Amino acid sequence: MVERGNSPLLLALSAAWVAGLVASGWAPYDRATWWMEVAPALIALPILWATRGNFPLTSLSLILIAAHGLVLMLGGAYTYARVPIGFEVQNWLDLARNPYDRFGHFMQGFVPAIVLRELLVRLGGLHRGWLLAVLVLACCLAVSASYELIEFGAAMALGQGADEFLGTQGDPWDTQWDMLMCLVGATCALAALTRLHDRQLVRLTATRH
Repeated sequence: MVERGNSPLLLALSAAWVAGLVASGWAPYDRATWWMEVAPALIALPILWATRGNFPLTSLSLILIAAHGLVLMLGGAYTYARVPIGFEVQNWLDLARNPYDRFGHFMQGFVPAIVLRELLVRLGGLHRGWLLAVLVLACCLAVSASYELIEFGAAMALGQGADEFLGTQGDPWDTQWDMLMCLVGATCALAALTRLHDRQLVRLTATRH
């Protein structure tokens, strides 16, 4: 079954990420911002390969991680405030700003919600239910808050050079919006994908014993 080791799927993820990294890093708007934005993908890929034998993730988690990595790479190429598709959505919905940054933080909750849920079930031994859902949401908010602190550190260290990384677009409530979008994303993921994730967890557990 594909869940056993998930090597074919992981190989496809790796190929997509390599292509994405080459495309986004060929001539990014700001090279320093690009490195900061794609850093999570550069860190995650070796970890996924190192753990594929002893702790393979479900197909759902890998697909979501792959999608999130591509979102980061697109944001890194243009900076989040300048992603072209964001301008299209801005014009279509008559928004005051490019919404791609909001979408990025939505994904920051949507993807980790499933990955963290998997870790809490498989490593933490938590039973599926409302307590698990609450803990997942709390963990996603912790991830979001940690990222905001990283952005704060970058702003303090780089001064004006961090503007592209922060992507605030002049919004004084950008940090609060970022965390809210993360929470919304995590909630949507749990509501839409919990049953599918549970089925994959059962199959994965069966193939590992």
